[in-house]
Amino acid sequence: MKTTKSRTYFDKLMEDKDFKAKFDEGYKNFVISEKIAELRHKARLTQEQLAKRVHTTKSAISRYENNGYNGYSITLLHKIAIACGADLRVSFVFKK
Repeated sequence: MKTTKSRTYFDKLMEDKDFKAKFDEGYKNFVISEKIAELRHKARLTQEQLAKRVHTTKSAISRYENNGYNGYSITLLHKIAIACGADLRVSFVFKK
């Protein structure tokens, strides 16, 4: 007996090219913001402590950890990594 996968409303939305592009971009920003917060927590730093090490403000760190932020640069991420005692790694992944 053949089983069929039940499609959700989200599955239907993802068929729309524009919706999928916006979702994918938002998801990338969400992942980056979560990684920054995770890295800061692992380094046992407050937002204020990280801000001092990166030579910025606590509100800027808060903004970087907010999934609505989309102004990340390699330079910024590198500064954050160094301030937390980590290395920054960037990889390219082929689309499916």
